[in-house]
Amino acid sequence: MRALLPMLLAAAAISAGLIWWATREPALAAGFGAMLIAIAALGIWFTHLFPRTETVADSIPDWTVARTAADASNMAIAVTDRTGRLVCASDLFGEWFPGFPTPPGLPLEASDAERLAAAGRAAWRDVEGHVQGIARGAMRLDADVTRTGRADDFLLWRFTPIRQASIIDDFNRMLSGEAGMQMAEAGIMAVLIGGEGRIRAANPAFLQRAAGKMDANLSGRDFASYLRVDDKGRVFFAREERNLVPMRLIQVPLKQGSSDGPMLIVMIDDESGGAGGDGNSALSYIETLLSLLPFGLAMADRDGRMLFVNRAFARAAGLQPDEKPAYPGDIVVREDQAAVADVLRRYALGPQMSGDLAVRMRAQPDEPVALSMAGVRGLGQAAVLLSLKDNGEESRLKRQVAQATKMQAIGQLAGGVAHDFNNILTAIIGHCDLMLMRHTPGDSDYDDIQQIKSNSNRAAGLTRQLLAFSRQQTLRPQILQLPDIVADVSSLLNRLLGENVKLEVSHGRSLGAVRADPGQLEQVIVNLCVNARDAMPNGGTVNIQTYAVPAAKVREMRNEILPVSDYTAMRVSDTGLGIPPDLLAKIFEPFFTTKELGKGTGLGLSTVYGIVKQSGGYIFAESELGRGASFVIYLPVYAALVEEEKPARKAAEKRAETWGTGTVLVVEDEDMVRAVAERALTRQGYKVLTAADGEHALQVLASGEHIDLMISDVVMPNMDGPTMVAQARQTHPLLPVVFMSGYAEEQLRKSIDLANVAFLPKPFSVAQLAEAAREALAVRPKM
Repeated sequence: MRALLPMLLAAAAISAGLIWWATREPALAAGFGAMLIAIAALGIWFTHLFPRTETVADSIPDWTVARTAADASNMAIAVTDRTGRLVCASDLFGEWFPGFPTPPGLPLEASDAERLAAAGRAAWRDVEGHVQGIARGAMRLDADVTRTGRADDFLLWRFTPIRQASIIDDFNRMLSGEAGMQMAEAGIMAVLIGGEGRIRAANPAFLQRAAGKMDANLSGRDFASYLRVDDKGRVFFAREERNLVPMRLIQVPLKQGSSDGPMLIVMIDDESGGAGGDGNSALSYIETLLSLLPFGLAMADRDGRMLFVNRAFARAAGLQPDEKPAYPGDIVVREDQAAVADVLRRYALGPQMSGDLAVRMRAQPDEPVALSMAGVRGLGQAAVLLSLKDNGEESRLKRQVAQATKMQAIGQLAGGVAHDFNNILTAIIGHCDLMLMRHTPGDSDYDDIQQIKSNSNRAAGLTRQLLAFSRQQTLRPQILQLPDIVADVSSLLNRLLGENVKLEVSHGRSLGAVRADPGQLEQVIVNLCVNARDAMPNGGTVNIQTYAVPAAKVREMRNEILPVSDYTAMRVSDTGLGIPPDLLAKIFEPFFTTKELGKGTGLGLSTVYGIVKQSGGYIFAESELGRGASFVIYLPVYAALVEEEKPARKAAEKRAETWGTGTVLVVEDEDMVRAVAERALTRQGYKVLTAADGEHALQVLASGEHIDLMISDVVMPNMDGPTMVAQARQTHPLLPVVFMSGYAEEQLRKSIDLANVAFLPKPFSVAQLAEAAREALAVRPKM
């Protein structure tokens, strides 16, 4: 209006001037100009007073443009108003949700429908709402809901299919990229469909024939709707006229052993009209295509001769890069050749069918694999399509699982053997102690008894190694630093390694504290260094390194076994002969040794393995022949809210006096152990009652005899020790108990939820039994 006012003034002035020139009357000219100005001002004022209102037709949006834009995208789109009415939806929305239901009332699972409704409410409130992973048949969808419109009175619902990184994505990129264009130029149409029969991707040649334009977007559309089949079984494109050249379809399953999963469909013109033809030209194109696929495929003719093998098939079959077998039977062991030839003949000459056959490859005769075969027609000489999966990684994982299972089984066996040996050694050591009480140094039998006890202690050491391997030994963990343990054992190592072996020690910075048994860690270091010394008969260097391994470094290592966390590592390496690759996987097995007969028990590294695993750590061996070996131990950094006080690492002072008074009930199913315990405690001044099992022990308690202490085995027939003690505490709640067992205390504590309970590991001496009884009676609660 401001721009119109000067124009009206100029028009009024010109009109007044013309009237004055014609009439020579100034008053008349001035009055006429004033009248024009007044009329213009009145019109402007009227326009401001009564502005133009939009008509009903102007307020109704034109949804045709929005619908066309929605159809051009690869997502399903719907628009609803505030009354919950569906006002617009794309064609793809109607295909995914037949009948065009109104969001959020879609045919979904109850949980998904509720999440979608919550996203709609969030959009009305906060402008946007999101929900992920909606299940719609075989599809997974993400939904984005946005409040929009001039007055924010509409909701825009967008449903996008979730695309997961897989072989489907690889083929999608291939068909949509340069490879798909080159196939189109060669006359090959290729389309990728999902298990539900909908198109995932297609090359330009298929788009041109199916939709009429090379840039058409057919994602999510039904593949079958673009084809038609005549009464002779020939396949044509639905949009093309009759009497054209039929299509020849080749189906390539992308999921091993499944015929209803994702599939690559290759289509070529059947110039023979479906009558057969030689198909040699088409076969060359198909071979080019199959050579690009990431999984093993090969083709054979009706006589069973191999026509084509792609690189993935050759790699899975263990063939050399330039090796091409004459027949499929050449890649399998002799026992399976007849079965392969029979199935190949039936698929080549009979009706079109497919199936799997378990065979053993000549290159890997110990691991059966699945050889998939399918009959094909219309490719000239090619009659059978063979598929072989490269399962090298899967086989490696299977071997790891088998190794872990074997180690666990051997560990359970070793733990059981050690437990039984501990009972026997307890009796031998106990009787030796009792005999030594009656003999003094200088007696003829004293040295013999000492020799028996010494050998028994050596046997007890071997059982401790078995328990260490089976992770059933008793540990006394402390909060410590690895450099301190290395420093404590360095002087011993220098004596063990000898003059020809040099010991080098280096420590990293910012090492985190670990929680482990210091004595067991020292045994780990000694065992590894002694093995390193034996691997260097002509001398060399043993290097011990400690360093920090933060979680970020572990993540970069991409180790499948080592969880992501902060670790303190110790590496023990040597400059010796190294470990052969075929022996590297066996070195942690018990009784496996490469040393000469009589120079090794084969328990050294298995003990190291058991101690590290029981301490919550991980150990890995690295070696190269002629360049030494390295053992790397990762112990998790101990993180506590309040740092525990480090206990003093010194031997507990033995009591000078082990005599005592009171009544002790000994419960033990092994007669020899029970007899030793009874004689040992009687000699220390106690009154001893015995029971052979849990039921007998409860009868002794019920007899009214006052019992000051109960010493019981853990594992017994009929009723075990913890069950018996739990029942005894109902009538004797303050009764102190000492459990004795050949198993680890940590393992038993998990199943023993009892207060005021001590533990005595087997084998034990007479003095250790007396000390345990004295300590239990000293801390018993007041009656």
